[in-house]
Amino acid sequence: MKRLGIIGGGQLGKMTILEARKMDIHTCVLTEEYPSPASEIANEYVVGSLYDGEKIREVAERCDVLTYEIEHINVEILKDLEAEGKKIYPSSKVIGLIQDKSKQKELLDINNIPTSKWKRITKGNVEELVEEFGLPVVQKSCTGGYDGRGVFILKDKADTDKLIEGDSFFEEFIDCEKEIAVMVARNFDGDVTTYPVVEMVFDDKTNICDTVIAPADITKDQYEKAEELALKCIEALGGVGIFGVEMFLTKDGEILINEIAPRPHNSGHYTIEACKTSQYEQFIRAVLNYGLGNTELLSPACMVNILGEEGYTGKVNVTGVEKMMKVDGTYLHLYGKKDTKPFRKMGHLTTLDDTTEKAMEKALEARESLKIISK
Repeated sequence: MKRLGIIGGGQLGKMTILEARKMDIHTCVLTEEYPSPASEIANEYVVGSLYDGEKIREVAERCDVLTYEIEHINVEILKDLEAEGKKIYPSSKVIGLIQDKSKQKELLDINNIPTSKWKRITKGNVEELVEEFGLPVVQKSCTGGYDGRGVFILKDKADTDKLIEGDSFFEEFIDCEKEIAVMVARNFDGDVTTYPVVEMVFDDKTNICDTVIAPADITKDQYEKAEELALKCIEALGGVGIFGVEMFLTKDGEILINEIAPRPHNSGHYTIEACKTSQYEQFIRAVLNYGLGNTELLSPACMVNILGEEGYTGKVNVTGVEKMMKVDGTYLHLYGKKDTKPFRKMGHLTTLDDTTEKAMEKALEARESLKIISK
């Protein structure tokens, strides 16, 4: 079996490796620290910065195919390695484009894929743009944003003193009906599959995805349109791997692309239990160019994130597992992070049931029992 290198030692890498082990695929991880969720279960690991070109090269030389579980990595070394013949999926071109959200926006515009109105912020044009967009308006960092960071909502003109520093753009604030997402997998033979359209519910306080409901409660036409747009995005990217395509469903029933993630995605965690092929197995199938798996939904599902409790920082102490385990049809995934802090992603729960309403009710009940505090 092939050897797979993964840049990044987090939970997405861990869940990928759990699938790789079933197929006896050898894995090597570049991790910024040890222990980390992925490095503890990989066959090999290298400790170093995800921007350290020599460390990335070291992992690449130990593997047949190199991939990544996070966008914030050194793209220039990936270009060099590709020029030397190393197989890297998604490619350096794809990750280079995804790293800059303004380039994502340009790609969507060029390919006539609907997205919210946006304009770059330049020195001295803030007041002009605020007048043009009106309030509220969303500011996004071009690079570096992740899990709610790099996003700021201006609610009144006084907020112009609190703008994010660095290259950024203003984006129209969408008062949407729902936020939805579609996972898309593509191998380098051009075979492509989509997963069910899901609804994402975000926490207003942290701007982090809190709950994922599968399937989304939308019309058949909206469902088909979401799938069509997701496929169009990945075709425009020319991407190989698995991609999370986030969208807004407006109150007028229009679907707009928000962002694209070139890796396994929070909105796809539910697939581990709820689909014939999980997003993590599909990720492996795509980058190693195996046949893509069946993405059929086996059961309505709800996934909820488990975050570090507010007010607790330090070594992890998990409480309430016994009570949580009594909730029927609920599956616990703890990521193995050794330290907690407020709102850090520490795990997730997925609940299956006959309806999404029942699944969501049970998932929220189970999460209420489980707390991540510090010792």
